[in-house]
Amino acid sequence: MKFKDKVIWITGAASGIGEALAYKSVEYGGNLILSDIDEPGLAKVVSDCESSGARVLNLPFDLSSRESVEKAVPHALKHFGRVDVLINNGGISQRSLTWETPLEVDYKIMNINYYGAVVLTKALLPTMMEQGGGYIAVTSSITGKFGFPLRSAYAASKHATQGFFETLGIELAGKNISVTIAMPGRVQTKISIHALTKDGTAHGKMDPGQASGIPADIAAKKYLDAIYKRKSEVLIGGKELMMVHIRRFLPSLFYRLARKIKPE
Repeated sequence: MKFKDKVIWITGAASGIGEALAYKSVEYGGNLILSDIDEPGLAKVVSDCESSGARVLNLPFDLSSRESVEKAVPHALKHFGRVDVLINNGGISQRSLTWETPLEVDYKIMNINYYGAVVLTKALLPTMMEQGGGYIAVTSSITGKFGFPLRSAYAASKHATQGFFETLGIELAGKNISVTIAMPGRVQTKISIHALTKDGTAHGKMDPGQASGIPADIAAKKYLDAIYKRKSEVLIGGKELMMVHIRRFLPSLFYRLARKIKPE
């Protein structure tokens, strides 16, 4: 019961890692605020968590809208009075070549993946500081550490996420608020199915690499355990995580390998 009676707010909770985080948070004794733009999917996860005995606030909103995000915070605080753990997990991926991707898609991905997390964190942080502590987490990606074909906007949003939350964690030192950046690799979720293509529509199919990734429940456990231990970063995945280390220590080898990847 690592988070017994703690209030845990999870965005992107209707599916994938977010859904798995919700179920694991219940196991760890938490009460939940669950958010997503997918209201039917979110309602199912909320119902499942309530059936397991958790207190849950169903709080859907649109991460791409600053107004929508900021309006959600007073509702969350009114319901529970506090938020102990904020997990900025909501996001969207991409499957399109850089020169074929219109700026509208770049803006949408950046608004959801980067600005959505920044707006929510900034809106909640003053209250978390007043209450004397807490945990803030964000779902980045291993592509927050390196570029990857068909993911220029996605990788850019995750690089920005890394920079912002790494800085925030350093600035919060001594204030009893820890910041954890989770960097998943291949996890069995629908992220590739919902990824945006060059015309802004959904990719509509599962990538082979995604299908062979680790189960979402295992990813969620590693994620929550890292938050509990107040780790600054956690890599989550399988052998693909080696690319992070190759990029750092053997950059020439990384570029040779990356250039051999055939865009699908």
